[in-house]
Amino acid sequence: MTNVVPILMYHSVKEDPPATTRKLSVRPEQLRSHLQFLRENGFTGLTFTDLCNRARHDACDMPERPIVLTFDDGYADVHEEALPLLAEHGFPATVFVTTGWLRDSGMEAAGRPLDRMMAWTQVRELADAGLEVAAHSHSHPELDQLSDRALRAELIHSRSLLEERLGIEVPSLAYPFGYSSRRVRDATAEAGYQQAAAVMNAVAERDADPFAVPRLTVRRSTSPTLFRRIASCEELHRVFRIDRALTNGWTVVRRSRSLMRRVRRG
Repeated sequence: MTNVVPILMYHSVKEDPPATTRKLSVRPEQLRSHLQFLRENGFTGLTFTDLCNRARHDACDMPERPIVLTFDDGYADVHEEALPLLAEHGFPATVFVTTGWLRDSGMEAAGRPLDRMMAWTQVRELADAGLEVAAHSHSHPELDQLSDRALRAELIHSRSLLEERLGIEVPSLAYPFGYSSRRVRDATAEAGYQQAAAVMNAVAERDADPFAVPRLTVRRSTSPTLFRRIASCEELHRVFRIDRALTNGWTVVRRSRSLMRRVRRG
Protein backbone atom coordinates (compact mmCIF):
# COMPACT_ATOMS: atom_id res chain seq x y z
CA MET A 1 0.00 0.00 0.00
CA THR A 2 1.45 3.30 -1.02
CA ASN A 3 1.75 5.82 1.81
CA VAL A 4 0.43 8.78 -0.17
CA VAL A 5 -3.19 7.78 -0.85
CA PRO A 6 -5.69 9.50 1.45
CA ILE A 7 -8.86 7.51 2.13
CA LEU A 8 -11.53 9.92 3.35
CA MET A 9 -14.35 8.79 5.63
CA TYR A 10 -17.71 10.58 5.39
CA HIS A 11 -21.06 9.67 6.92
CA SER A 12 -24.21 11.76 6.42
CA VAL A 13 -24.48 14.61 3.87
CA LYS A 14 -27.27 16.79 5.20
CA GLU A 15 -27.97 20.45 5.85
CA ASP A 16 -29.72 19.95 9.17
CA PRO A 17 -29.08 16.46 10.57
CA PRO A 18 -30.27 15.19 13.97
CA ALA A 19 -27.95 15.29 16.94
CA THR A 20 -27.17 11.58 16.50
CA THR A 21 -25.29 12.17 13.23
CA ARG A 22 -24.46 15.88 13.34
CA LYS A 23 -20.78 15.80 14.30
CA LEU A 24 -19.84 13.29 11.63
CA SER A 25 -22.05 14.83 8.95
CA VAL A 26 -21.14 17.41 6.32
CA ARG A 27 -23.34 19.95 4.58
CA PRO A 28 -24.01 19.36 0.87
CA GLU A 29 -22.14 22.57 0.08
CA GLN A 30 -19.15 21.31 2.07
CA LEU A 31 -19.03 18.17 -0.03
CA ARG A 32 -19.41 20.22 -3.20
CA SER A 33 -16.44 22.39 -2.21
CA HIS A 34 -14.38 19.31 -1.35
CA LEU A 35 -15.05 17.77 -4.76
CA GLN A 36 -14.28 21.03 -6.52
CA PHE A 37 -10.96 21.27 -4.70
CA LEU A 38 -10.07 17.69 -5.60
CA ARG A 39 -10.97 18.15 -9.26
CA GLU A 40 -9.17 21.48 -9.59
CA ASN A 41 -6.03 20.06 -8.00
CA GLY A 42 -5.70 16.99 -10.16
CA PHE A 43 -6.87 14.24 -7.81
CA THR A 44 -8.09 10.97 -9.31
CA GLY A 45 -10.79 9.06 -7.47
CA LEU A 46 -10.62 5.32 -6.85
CA THR A 47 -12.96 2.98 -5.02
CA PHE A 48 -11.69 1.30 -1.87
CA THR A 49 -11.47 -2.12 -3.53
CA ASP A 50 -9.78 -0.68 -6.62
CA LEU A 51 -7.11 0.95 -4.47
CA CYS A 52 -6.48 -2.23 -2.49
CA ASN A 53 -6.28 -4.33 -5.65
CA ARG A 54 -3.80 -1.94 -7.26
CA ALA A 55 -1.68 -1.84 -4.12
CA ARG A 56 -1.77 -5.62 -3.78
CA HIS A 57 -0.87 -6.47 -7.37
CA ASP A 58 1.12 -3.50 -8.63
CA ALA A 59 1.88 -0.61 -6.30
CA CYS A 60 3.19 1.38 -9.27
CA ASP A 61 -0.15 1.19 -11.06
CA MET A 62 -1.55 4.31 -9.46
CA PRO A 63 -3.06 7.34 -11.16
CA GLU A 64 -1.88 10.87 -10.53
CA ARG A 65 -2.82 12.03 -7.01
CA PRO A 66 -5.13 9.11 -6.13
CA ILE A 67 -7.80 9.54 -3.46
CA VAL A 68 -10.62 7.38 -2.11
CA LEU A 69 -13.96 8.73 -0.86
CA THR A 70 -15.98 6.49 1.46
CA PHE A 71 -19.38 6.92 3.10
CA ASP A 72 -20.37 4.82 6.12
CA ASP A 73 -23.74 3.44 7.29
CA GLY A 74 -26.03 4.03 4.29
CA TYR A 75 -27.96 7.21 5.06
CA ALA A 76 -30.65 8.26 2.57
CA ASP A 77 -28.93 11.59 1.99
CA VAL A 78 -25.91 9.82 0.49
CA HIS A 79 -28.23 8.83 -2.35
CA GLU A 80 -30.11 12.13 -2.43
CA GLU A 81 -27.25 14.59 -1.93
CA ALA A 82 -23.88 12.91 -2.42
CA LEU A 83 -24.66 10.85 -5.53
CA PRO A 84 -25.55 13.85 -7.75
CA LEU A 85 -22.49 15.77 -6.55
CA LEU A 86 -20.17 12.83 -7.19
CA ALA A 87 -21.62 12.42 -10.69
CA GLU A 88 -21.29 16.16 -11.38
CA HIS A 89 -17.61 16.20 -10.45
CA GLY A 90 -16.71 12.80 -11.88
CA PHE A 91 -15.65 11.01 -8.69
CA PRO A 92 -16.40 7.43 -7.68
CA ALA A 93 -16.92 6.44 -4.05
CA THR A 94 -17.39 3.43 -1.82
CA VAL A 95 -20.52 3.25 0.34
CA PHE A 96 -20.30 0.88 3.31
CA VAL A 97 -23.88 -0.22 4.02
CA THR A 98 -25.30 -1.47 7.33
CA THR A 99 -27.83 -3.91 5.88
CA GLY A 100 -30.03 -4.26 8.97
CA TRP A 101 -30.52 -0.48 9.10
CA LEU A 102 -32.01 -0.12 5.60
CA ARG A 103 -35.49 1.32 5.91
CA ASP A 104 -37.21 -1.50 4.05
CA SER A 105 -35.17 -4.30 5.58
CA GLY A 106 -38.39 -5.83 6.95
CA MET A 107 -37.80 -9.04 8.86
CA GLU A 108 -34.06 -8.48 8.45
CA ALA A 109 -34.17 -5.21 10.43
CA ALA A 110 -31.50 -5.07 13.14
CA GLY A 111 -29.80 -2.46 15.28
CA ARG A 112 -30.84 1.16 15.75
CA PRO A 113 -30.46 3.50 12.76
CA LEU A 114 -29.31 6.99 13.68
CA ASP A 115 -31.23 8.79 10.92
CA ARG A 116 -33.29 8.07 7.80
CA MET A 117 -31.64 5.30 5.83
CA MET A 118 -31.62 4.25 2.20
CA ALA A 119 -33.99 1.65 0.83
CA TRP A 120 -32.73 -1.32 -1.15
CA THR A 121 -33.76 0.31 -4.46
CA GLN A 122 -31.55 3.30 -3.64
CA VAL A 123 -28.61 1.04 -2.77
CA ARG A 124 -29.06 -0.64 -6.15
CA GLU A 125 -29.11 2.77 -7.86
CA LEU A 126 -25.76 3.60 -6.26
CA ALA A 127 -24.28 0.39 -7.65
CA ASP A 128 -25.86 1.00 -11.07
CA ALA A 129 -24.32 4.51 -11.07
CA GLY A 130 -20.84 3.02 -10.67
CA LEU A 131 -20.31 3.49 -6.95
CA GLU A 132 -18.91 0.58 -4.98
CA VAL A 133 -21.34 -0.87 -2.44
CA ALA A 134 -19.56 -2.69 0.38
CA ALA A 135 -20.41 -4.12 3.80
CA HIS A 136 -20.56 -2.39 7.16
CA SER A 137 -21.91 -5.34 9.20
CA HIS A 138 -25.60 -6.13 9.61
CA SER A 139 -26.60 -4.36 12.85
CA HIS A 140 -23.59 -2.05 13.43
CA PRO A 141 -22.37 -3.63 16.70
CA GLU A 142 -19.00 -3.32 18.40
CA LEU A 143 -17.58 -6.36 16.64
CA ASP A 144 -14.80 -6.96 19.15
CA GLN A 145 -17.37 -7.34 21.93
CA LEU A 146 -19.26 -10.19 20.22
CA SER A 147 -18.91 -13.92 20.71
CA ASP A 148 -17.19 -15.81 17.90
CA ARG A 149 -20.54 -17.09 16.64
CA ALA A 150 -22.22 -13.68 16.65
CA LEU A 151 -19.19 -12.07 15.04
CA ARG A 152 -19.22 -14.55 12.19
CA ALA A 153 -22.97 -14.03 11.67
CA GLU A 154 -22.55 -10.25 11.45
CA LEU A 155 -19.77 -10.52 8.91
CA ILE A 156 -21.35 -13.16 6.70
CA HIS A 157 -24.98 -12.04 6.76
CA SER A 158 -24.38 -8.48 5.61
CA ARG A 159 -22.15 -9.61 2.75
CA SER A 160 -24.60 -12.33 1.69
CA LEU A 161 -27.54 -9.93 1.63
CA LEU A 162 -25.68 -7.39 -0.49
CA GLU A 163 -24.47 -9.99 -2.95
CA GLU A 164 -27.88 -11.65 -3.20
CA ARG A 165 -29.95 -8.47 -3.51
CA LEU A 166 -27.59 -6.59 -5.83
CA GLY A 167 -25.98 -9.40 -7.80
CA ILE A 168 -22.46 -8.10 -7.12
CA GLU A 169 -19.33 -9.32 -5.38
CA VAL A 170 -18.60 -7.69 -2.03
CA PRO A 171 -14.92 -8.11 -1.15
CA SER A 172 -14.66 -5.12 1.22
CA LEU A 173 -15.86 -4.30 4.73
CA ALA A 174 -15.62 -1.27 7.01
CA TYR A 175 -15.63 -1.99 10.73
CA PRO A 176 -18.44 -0.31 12.70
CA PHE A 177 -16.96 2.45 14.87
CA GLY A 178 -13.74 2.00 12.89
CA TYR A 179 -12.26 -0.40 15.42
CA SER A 180 -11.11 -4.03 15.15
CA SER A 181 -9.05 -6.50 17.14
CA ARG A 182 -6.84 -9.28 15.83
CA ARG A 183 -9.71 -11.73 16.42
CA VAL A 184 -12.08 -9.54 14.39
CA ARG A 185 -9.57 -9.14 11.56
CA ASP A 186 -8.95 -12.89 11.42
CA ALA A 187 -12.71 -13.55 11.36
CA THR A 188 -13.11 -10.99 8.57
CA ALA A 189 -10.58 -12.82 6.43
CA GLU A 190 -12.19 -16.18 7.24
CA ALA A 191 -15.58 -14.79 6.19
CA GLY A 192 -14.24 -14.26 2.68
CA TYR A 193 -13.45 -10.56 2.60
CA GLN A 194 -10.27 -9.47 0.84
CA GLN A 195 -9.75 -6.22 2.76
CA ALA A 196 -11.31 -4.04 5.44
CA ALA A 197 -11.30 -0.36 6.35
CA ALA A 198 -10.61 0.96 9.82
CA VAL A 199 -10.23 4.63 10.80
CA MET A 200 -6.99 5.42 12.70
CA ASN A 201 -6.73 8.83 10.96
CA ALA A 202 -3.57 7.95 9.08
CA VAL A 203 -2.48 6.95 5.59
CA ALA A 204 -1.50 3.37 4.86
CA GLU A 205 2.10 2.31 4.57
CA ARG A 206 3.17 0.02 1.75
CA ASP A 207 3.13 -3.04 4.03
CA ALA A 208 -0.14 -2.14 5.78
CA ASP A 209 -2.40 -4.94 6.97
CA PRO A 210 -5.12 -5.23 4.27
CA PHE A 211 -7.60 -5.89 7.07
CA ALA A 212 -6.79 -2.66 8.90
CA VAL A 213 -6.57 -0.05 6.14
CA PRO A 214 -6.63 3.41 7.77
CA ARG A 215 -8.94 6.26 6.79
CA LEU A 216 -9.12 9.98 7.53
CA THR A 217 -12.21 11.46 9.19
CA VAL A 218 -14.07 14.31 7.51
CA ARG A 219 -16.68 15.95 9.72
CA ARG A 220 -18.90 19.02 9.95
CA SER A 221 -16.19 21.00 11.73
CA THR A 222 -13.61 20.32 9.00
CA SER A 223 -12.76 23.75 7.63
CA PRO A 224 -11.70 24.30 3.99
CA THR A 225 -8.10 24.80 5.12
CA LEU A 226 -8.19 21.63 7.21
CA PHE A 227 -9.72 19.67 4.35
CA ARG A 228 -6.91 20.73 2.03
CA ARG A 229 -4.37 19.51 4.58
CA ILE A 230 -6.17 16.20 5.00
CA ALA A 231 -6.52 15.57 1.26
CA SER A 232 -2.89 16.50 0.72
CA CYS A 233 -1.73 14.43 3.72
CA GLU A 234 -0.01 17.41 5.31
CA GLU A 235 0.88 17.32 9.02
CA LEU A 236 -1.72 14.66 9.78
CA HIS A 237 -0.08 14.00 13.14
CA ARG A 238 -1.15 17.52 14.14
CA VAL A 239 -4.52 17.53 12.42
CA PHE A 240 -5.63 14.34 14.19
CA ARG A 241 -3.59 14.61 17.40
CA ILE A 242 -6.65 14.61 19.69
CA ASP A 243 -8.44 11.89 17.68
CA ARG A 244 -5.47 9.58 17.96
CA ALA A 245 -5.10 10.14 21.69
CA LEU A 246 -8.78 9.34 22.23
CA THR A 247 -8.49 6.25 20.02
CA ASN A 248 -5.52 4.93 21.99
CA GLY A 249 -7.35 5.38 25.27
CA TRP A 250 -10.53 3.81 23.96
CA THR A 251 -8.57 0.83 22.61
CA VAL A 252 -7.43 -0.05 26.13
CA VAL A 253 -11.01 0.17 27.42
CA ARG A 254 -12.40 -2.01 24.63
CA ARG A 255 -9.75 -4.67 25.12
CA SER A 256 -10.53 -4.84 28.82
CA ARG A 257 -14.27 -5.07 28.17
CA SER A 258 -13.77 -7.77 25.55
CA LEU A 259 -11.58 -9.82 27.88
CA MET A 260 -14.14 -9.61 30.69
CA ARG A 261 -16.95 -10.70 28.38
CA ARG A 262 -14.98 -13.69 27.14
CA VAL A 263 -14.15 -14.69 30.73
CA ARG A 264 -17.85 -14.51 31.66
CA ARG A 265 -18.80 -16.59 28.63
CA GLY A 266 -16.50 -19.26 29.92
